[in-house]
Amino acid sequence: MDHQTNEELVISSDKSRLDIDLIHTFLASAYWSKGIPREVVERAIQGSLCFGAYKAGAQIGFARVVTDQATFAYLADVFIVEAEQRKGYGKALVAHVTETLGRLRLRRTLLATADAHGLYRQFGFTPLARPDRMMEINITDIYQQEGKTGTS
Repeated sequence: MDHQTNEELVISSDKSRLDIDLIHTFLASAYWSKGIPREVVERAIQGSLCFGAYKAGAQIGFARVVTDQATFAYLADVFIVEAEQRKGYGKALVAHVTETLGRLRLRRTLLATADAHGLYRQFGFTPLARPDRMMEINITDIYQQEGKTGTS
C-alpha cells in the first residue's frame, strides 16, 4: 500500500519494492546493528511489517515494525539515507508508521534510540512509565562474535 506524503515522498509497505542492498548496507554500519549479516536483514524483513520511503522512485528510507498487529509493536531500524536527512523525510516516515499502528489500537509500542528522542517524542513516545517491569537480554556485539549468524 502506497501513501503519498507530499509531491516528493512516497511511503509504501510493499515489501517487493524494498531495496535490500540499500537496507543492508545502512544497517551493517548503523550503531544499533553494526555488522549485521544480509541473511539476518532478509529474515527480519520477512517477519516484520516494513515501510520504505521513496523519492523519485528510489528508496531513501526504511522503518521496520515487529508486531502481532493486535496488542504490541516494536519499532526498529528507522533510517533516512544521509544525503536526504534533515529534509523532513524521517518525520514523515515516523508519522506514517505511527498513524498505521494507531489504527491497530495496540496496547504498547516500544522502540530504542540513542539519539532521536526529540523526533519520537513528537509522536507520543515517552520514557518507560515502569522501567522496573521491563527486562531484556541484550547482546550488543552479536554480529561481531565469530560463528554467530543468527541461525541455529
